[in-house]
Amino acid sequence: MIDLNNISKVSEPLPWQKTEWADLTAALAAGHLPHALLFVGGQYTGKVQLALSIARLMLCSEPRGGRNCGRCHACELSGSGGHGDFRWLQPQEKSRVIKIDQVRDLVQFTQKTVAFGTRKVIVFAPADSMNVNAFNALLKPLEEPAANTYLILVCNRLHGVPPTIRSRCQIHRVAMPGQEDSLIWLDGITGSREESQKLLALAADRPLLAKQLYDSADTESIAARSLAIEALLQGQLSVGQAGAVWGDAELSVILEHCSGELQRLLRNLSAQRLRARGARAAFSLLDEINRLQRAVSAGTNPGRQLLIESLLSKIRRELGAASLGDNIQTELGD
Repeated sequence: MIDLNNISKVSEPLPWQKTEWADLTAALAAGHLPHALLFVGGQYTGKVQLALSIARLMLCSEPRGGRNCGRCHACELSGSGGHGDFRWLQPQEKSRVIKIDQVRDLVQFTQKTVAFGTRKVIVFAPADSMNVNAFNALLKPLEEPAANTYLILVCNRLHGVPPTIRSRCQIHRVAMPGQEDSLIWLDGITGSREESQKLLALAADRPLLAKQLYDSADTESIAARSLAIEALLQGQLSVGQAGAVWGDAELSVILEHCSGELQRLLRNLSAQRLRARGARAAFSLLDEINRLQRAVSAGTNPGRQLLIESLLSKIRRELGAASLGDNIQTELGD
């Protein structure tokens, strides 16, 4: 989640978002930007930063070089959470979901006239944390858009947003950056290519997670978790021992880490190996983790310990060295 009271004066897209940014700013300059945008992509790829950058540019009264100026009164307000024409909708406090009352308030906001500048902008992040009732409440401003009002939805999983919502938005897919782009960006933060490479590996090639690890100095625990999954696959740790490495981490954190590790393994496979049994099993497990992530995001509270043991057991059984036939560790070693 983002803290609108603690952002830089100028909000810029990330270096690997040049193509998406060029398309958005060109449409904005030509007056062709649709009233509803949907940014979708993997977690930690920078979708929220892209949404914030275009939202603040739309509100800025004196844009400079294709960015918000950071100096005008509108930028001061949008950077402090006090802009009357800007709303950022995200789960409140400890909630995992955007609730229907929040959406209803925003629907009323869309019906008001512009109070300060020339546009009203509303960002929903993450949009796939809304439940069915909240999505239904959002349909009206999508079907009957108010003048000079723009809705920006951000989601990790496109299928987490109903087709009735998706069909009314222009979809922008935010891709995972290449490793070199990620490393160059991280070098500017860490000052060390060696440190950048270490962090990016721990973050399963997700640069924003790597930055988060650097900021939190939590690299040791993440490294231990990655090693635990590797040891589990190689038969060197039991399910119970691997699960203990996470301690009291939240279930969402565990699911995200397991998903990242499986994606990292798959990215290292050749095209031929991606058709093998181990890879197919990994994709199936990823689908299952995605379903669990959606359920947790929607507020479901499954039994943590039982779920972890079940998931790690499946990872060991389907992908580990003890499984029948080819396995993903063997494939990576070829």
